Formats: sequence, structure tokens, C-alpha cells
Amino acid sequence: MEKIIDIIESIAHEKDLNIEDVKNTVCIALTKTAKRIYGEDYDYETIINTDTKTLSLFQKILVVKDNDERLEDEKDKFTGISEAKEVDPDIEIGDELTYELPLDNLGRTAAATLHRELEFHIQRLLENQIFEKYKNMVGNSIFGTVTRVDNEEATYVEFDEVRAVMPRKNRIKGEKFKVGDVVKAVIRKVFIDKAQGIYVEISRTSPKFLEALLALEVPEIKDEMITINSSARIPGERAKVALTSLHPNVDAVGATVGTKGMRINAVSGELNGENIDCIEYSSIPEIFISRALSPAIISNVKVVDNKAIVTLPADQKSKAIGKSGINIRLTSMLVGMDIELVELEGKSGESTEPSKDPNALSNLFGGE
Repeated sequence: MEKIIDIIESIAHEKDLNIEDVKNTVCIALTKTAKRIYGEDYDYETIINTDTKTLSLFQKILVVKDNDERLEDEKDKFTGISEAKEVDPDIEIGDELTYELPLDNLGRTAAATLHRELEFHIQRLLENQIFEKYKNMVGNSIFGTVTRVDNEEATYVEFDEVRAVMPRKNRIKGEKFKVGDVVKAVIRKVFIDKAQGIYVEISRTSPKFLEALLALEVPEIKDEMITINSSARIPGERAKVALTSLHPNVDAVGATVGTKGMRINAVSGELNGENIDCIEYSSIPEIFISRALSPAIISNVKVVDNKAIVTLPADQKSKAIGKSGINIRLTSMLVGMDIELVELEGKSGESTEPSKDPNALSNLFGGE
């Protein structure tokens, strides 16, 4: 095993791996090989000498009392204290002695086993490195080329060194892709499957995809002058996004929409015409909910636990609910609360009693 460091450096350079990780992998591979050749019951230790650039294999033997019964049946795993003292006078019961095992006498079988073990562990190291890379990219947008669409309409997309999968449920309704199409999506989750290896799932229906597209289209979001507080989507139909400006001279909603709606329309076009409502975020829940229920005009909002009780004129209720309930559903997802709508009593949209709620919106808007 001469110049093992040179071999490790070569592997690390070729595979773009960390040298220390490759060192550990080589040690693991040799230890596994020793267990296969000499026996699974023994303990081994592999050491790389950086000065001589050599690899050494040691078998560990536990020091026990001279009258220990295990000395008779398992002599290769245990040694008596008297015999151990001859090797190391300072050794005590419970310590371990190590004996170097010659590597030159392992033979072809051991060499073939070591090659397989090394190949296996290097491949696992590569997979773990790729896994960590893409696990840290969850929520980021990617571009890729469609390589296959299976019978269940799952779309396989190749980008960088992996092939990602977009299940049918993660595709916007009405979309169809064919081999060769360039697809834009967001990484939804990454895990290692025992059968398939690294599994990267991408999505075009996740709210994170909307946020990623906005970051690509709106420089102020990418430069962190505008923050996306939350977002909600019913894919292909409508979405809401809450925004906060971190710069006094930047209008969060105006900058995101763009001149004549150019920016938001570009994002909407990528989402098959999905209508996107941009809302200015407020840390005051009542005001935030009122803005999120636009275009409905709200009279009052009261938050109890994780539920918002919204009072509004009768003629505004249908606007608050929206077609097929889409507006109230999106608002609930955006603010993270259940919403209950209560109509104002009396004629002409006026309440028969003055509001006793100290959080009335008329006061809140004046105090924000």
C-alpha cells in the first residue's frame, strides 16, 4: 500500500471530493475488507501515515485477567494481563493491544474485496455530497430539459448532475410537457431512496415557485429591498403574495407589479395566466386580513385565538368569498388563520349598534 496518500489525492481530485472524506472512506473500506477476510467478530483499526504515505491495518485485542475464561475459546480477541505486560509494561486490564496485520499477504481475493468496498463507499460519498448540495437548494428555482414522461404523467427533468421528477400533482392544471421541452420549477424536496438513489422532487404548484419567480423578475426582491412575508396559491387560477419594503423609497407593491404590470404579468405568464394579488403586509393581523380580503371592503376584524371574525356589509360578502370561495381560501392560507364572515345588521349596510370592538379598523388604520 505504498504512497496511498497519492492515490487518495488522485481520487479526490478526479471525483471533486474532500481529501479527508476520501481518507476516511479508504479506512472504512479496508476495515470492512479485514472483517470479511479475517472474521466479523474481531475489531480492526486502519491508520494512514501521512509521512510515509502508507496504509496500515491493525487488529485490536482486549487485555483481560489471566484466568479469564474467554482466553481459552477466543485467544485471537483476548490476551492475559501477564502476556500483555511483556509487550507494554504500563498496560492495564481493559486496555487494548494492537497488532499490525501484513497487507502484502492478503491475496487476490482480499484485493478484489477491497476494490469492491472502496468503489461502494466512494459512490456513497459522492451520493451524500450531491444530496447535501440539493438539500440546501430546496425552495430554489431550477431550469432543466424534459427527458421522459411516464405512463403516470410524471415528468423527468435533467439539470446539472441529477434527474429530477415532477409528479402530475406538481404540474399546473392543463400543462403538458414533451421530451426536449425546457422546464422551470422549484425544488420541493430531496431524499435518498434505497432503490433509486437520490430523489429530487420539483414542483410548479408550490407557493415557493411563485416566490422564486418573483425573485427572478423583481430585482428589489433579489437584492432584499423587498421581503416576501408569505404567499398562497391555487395553481393556475389565483395567488396572493404579501410584501414588505425594507427601503423607504421603494414601494413594495408598485415595484413588484412593475410599470404597466410588466413584471407581474411576466410571472403570471409563466404560471399559465394565474392572477396574482400583491398585498402590502402589516404586522397588525386585523389590517393584514382586511387587505388580504381585497377587493372586498371590510368594516371590522376581530382575532380570537387563531380565528379571524370579519364583519362586512352584505353587498361585500360575495367579493370576500370570491368565485367558488377562492378569495377567502387564499386569504386564510396567506394569513394562516380560519376566517368567519359576519354580515352587518340593519339597512344600507349600517350596524344597528355601534362597534364595541377596541380593534375597530377605523382606529387601526389611523394608528398604523
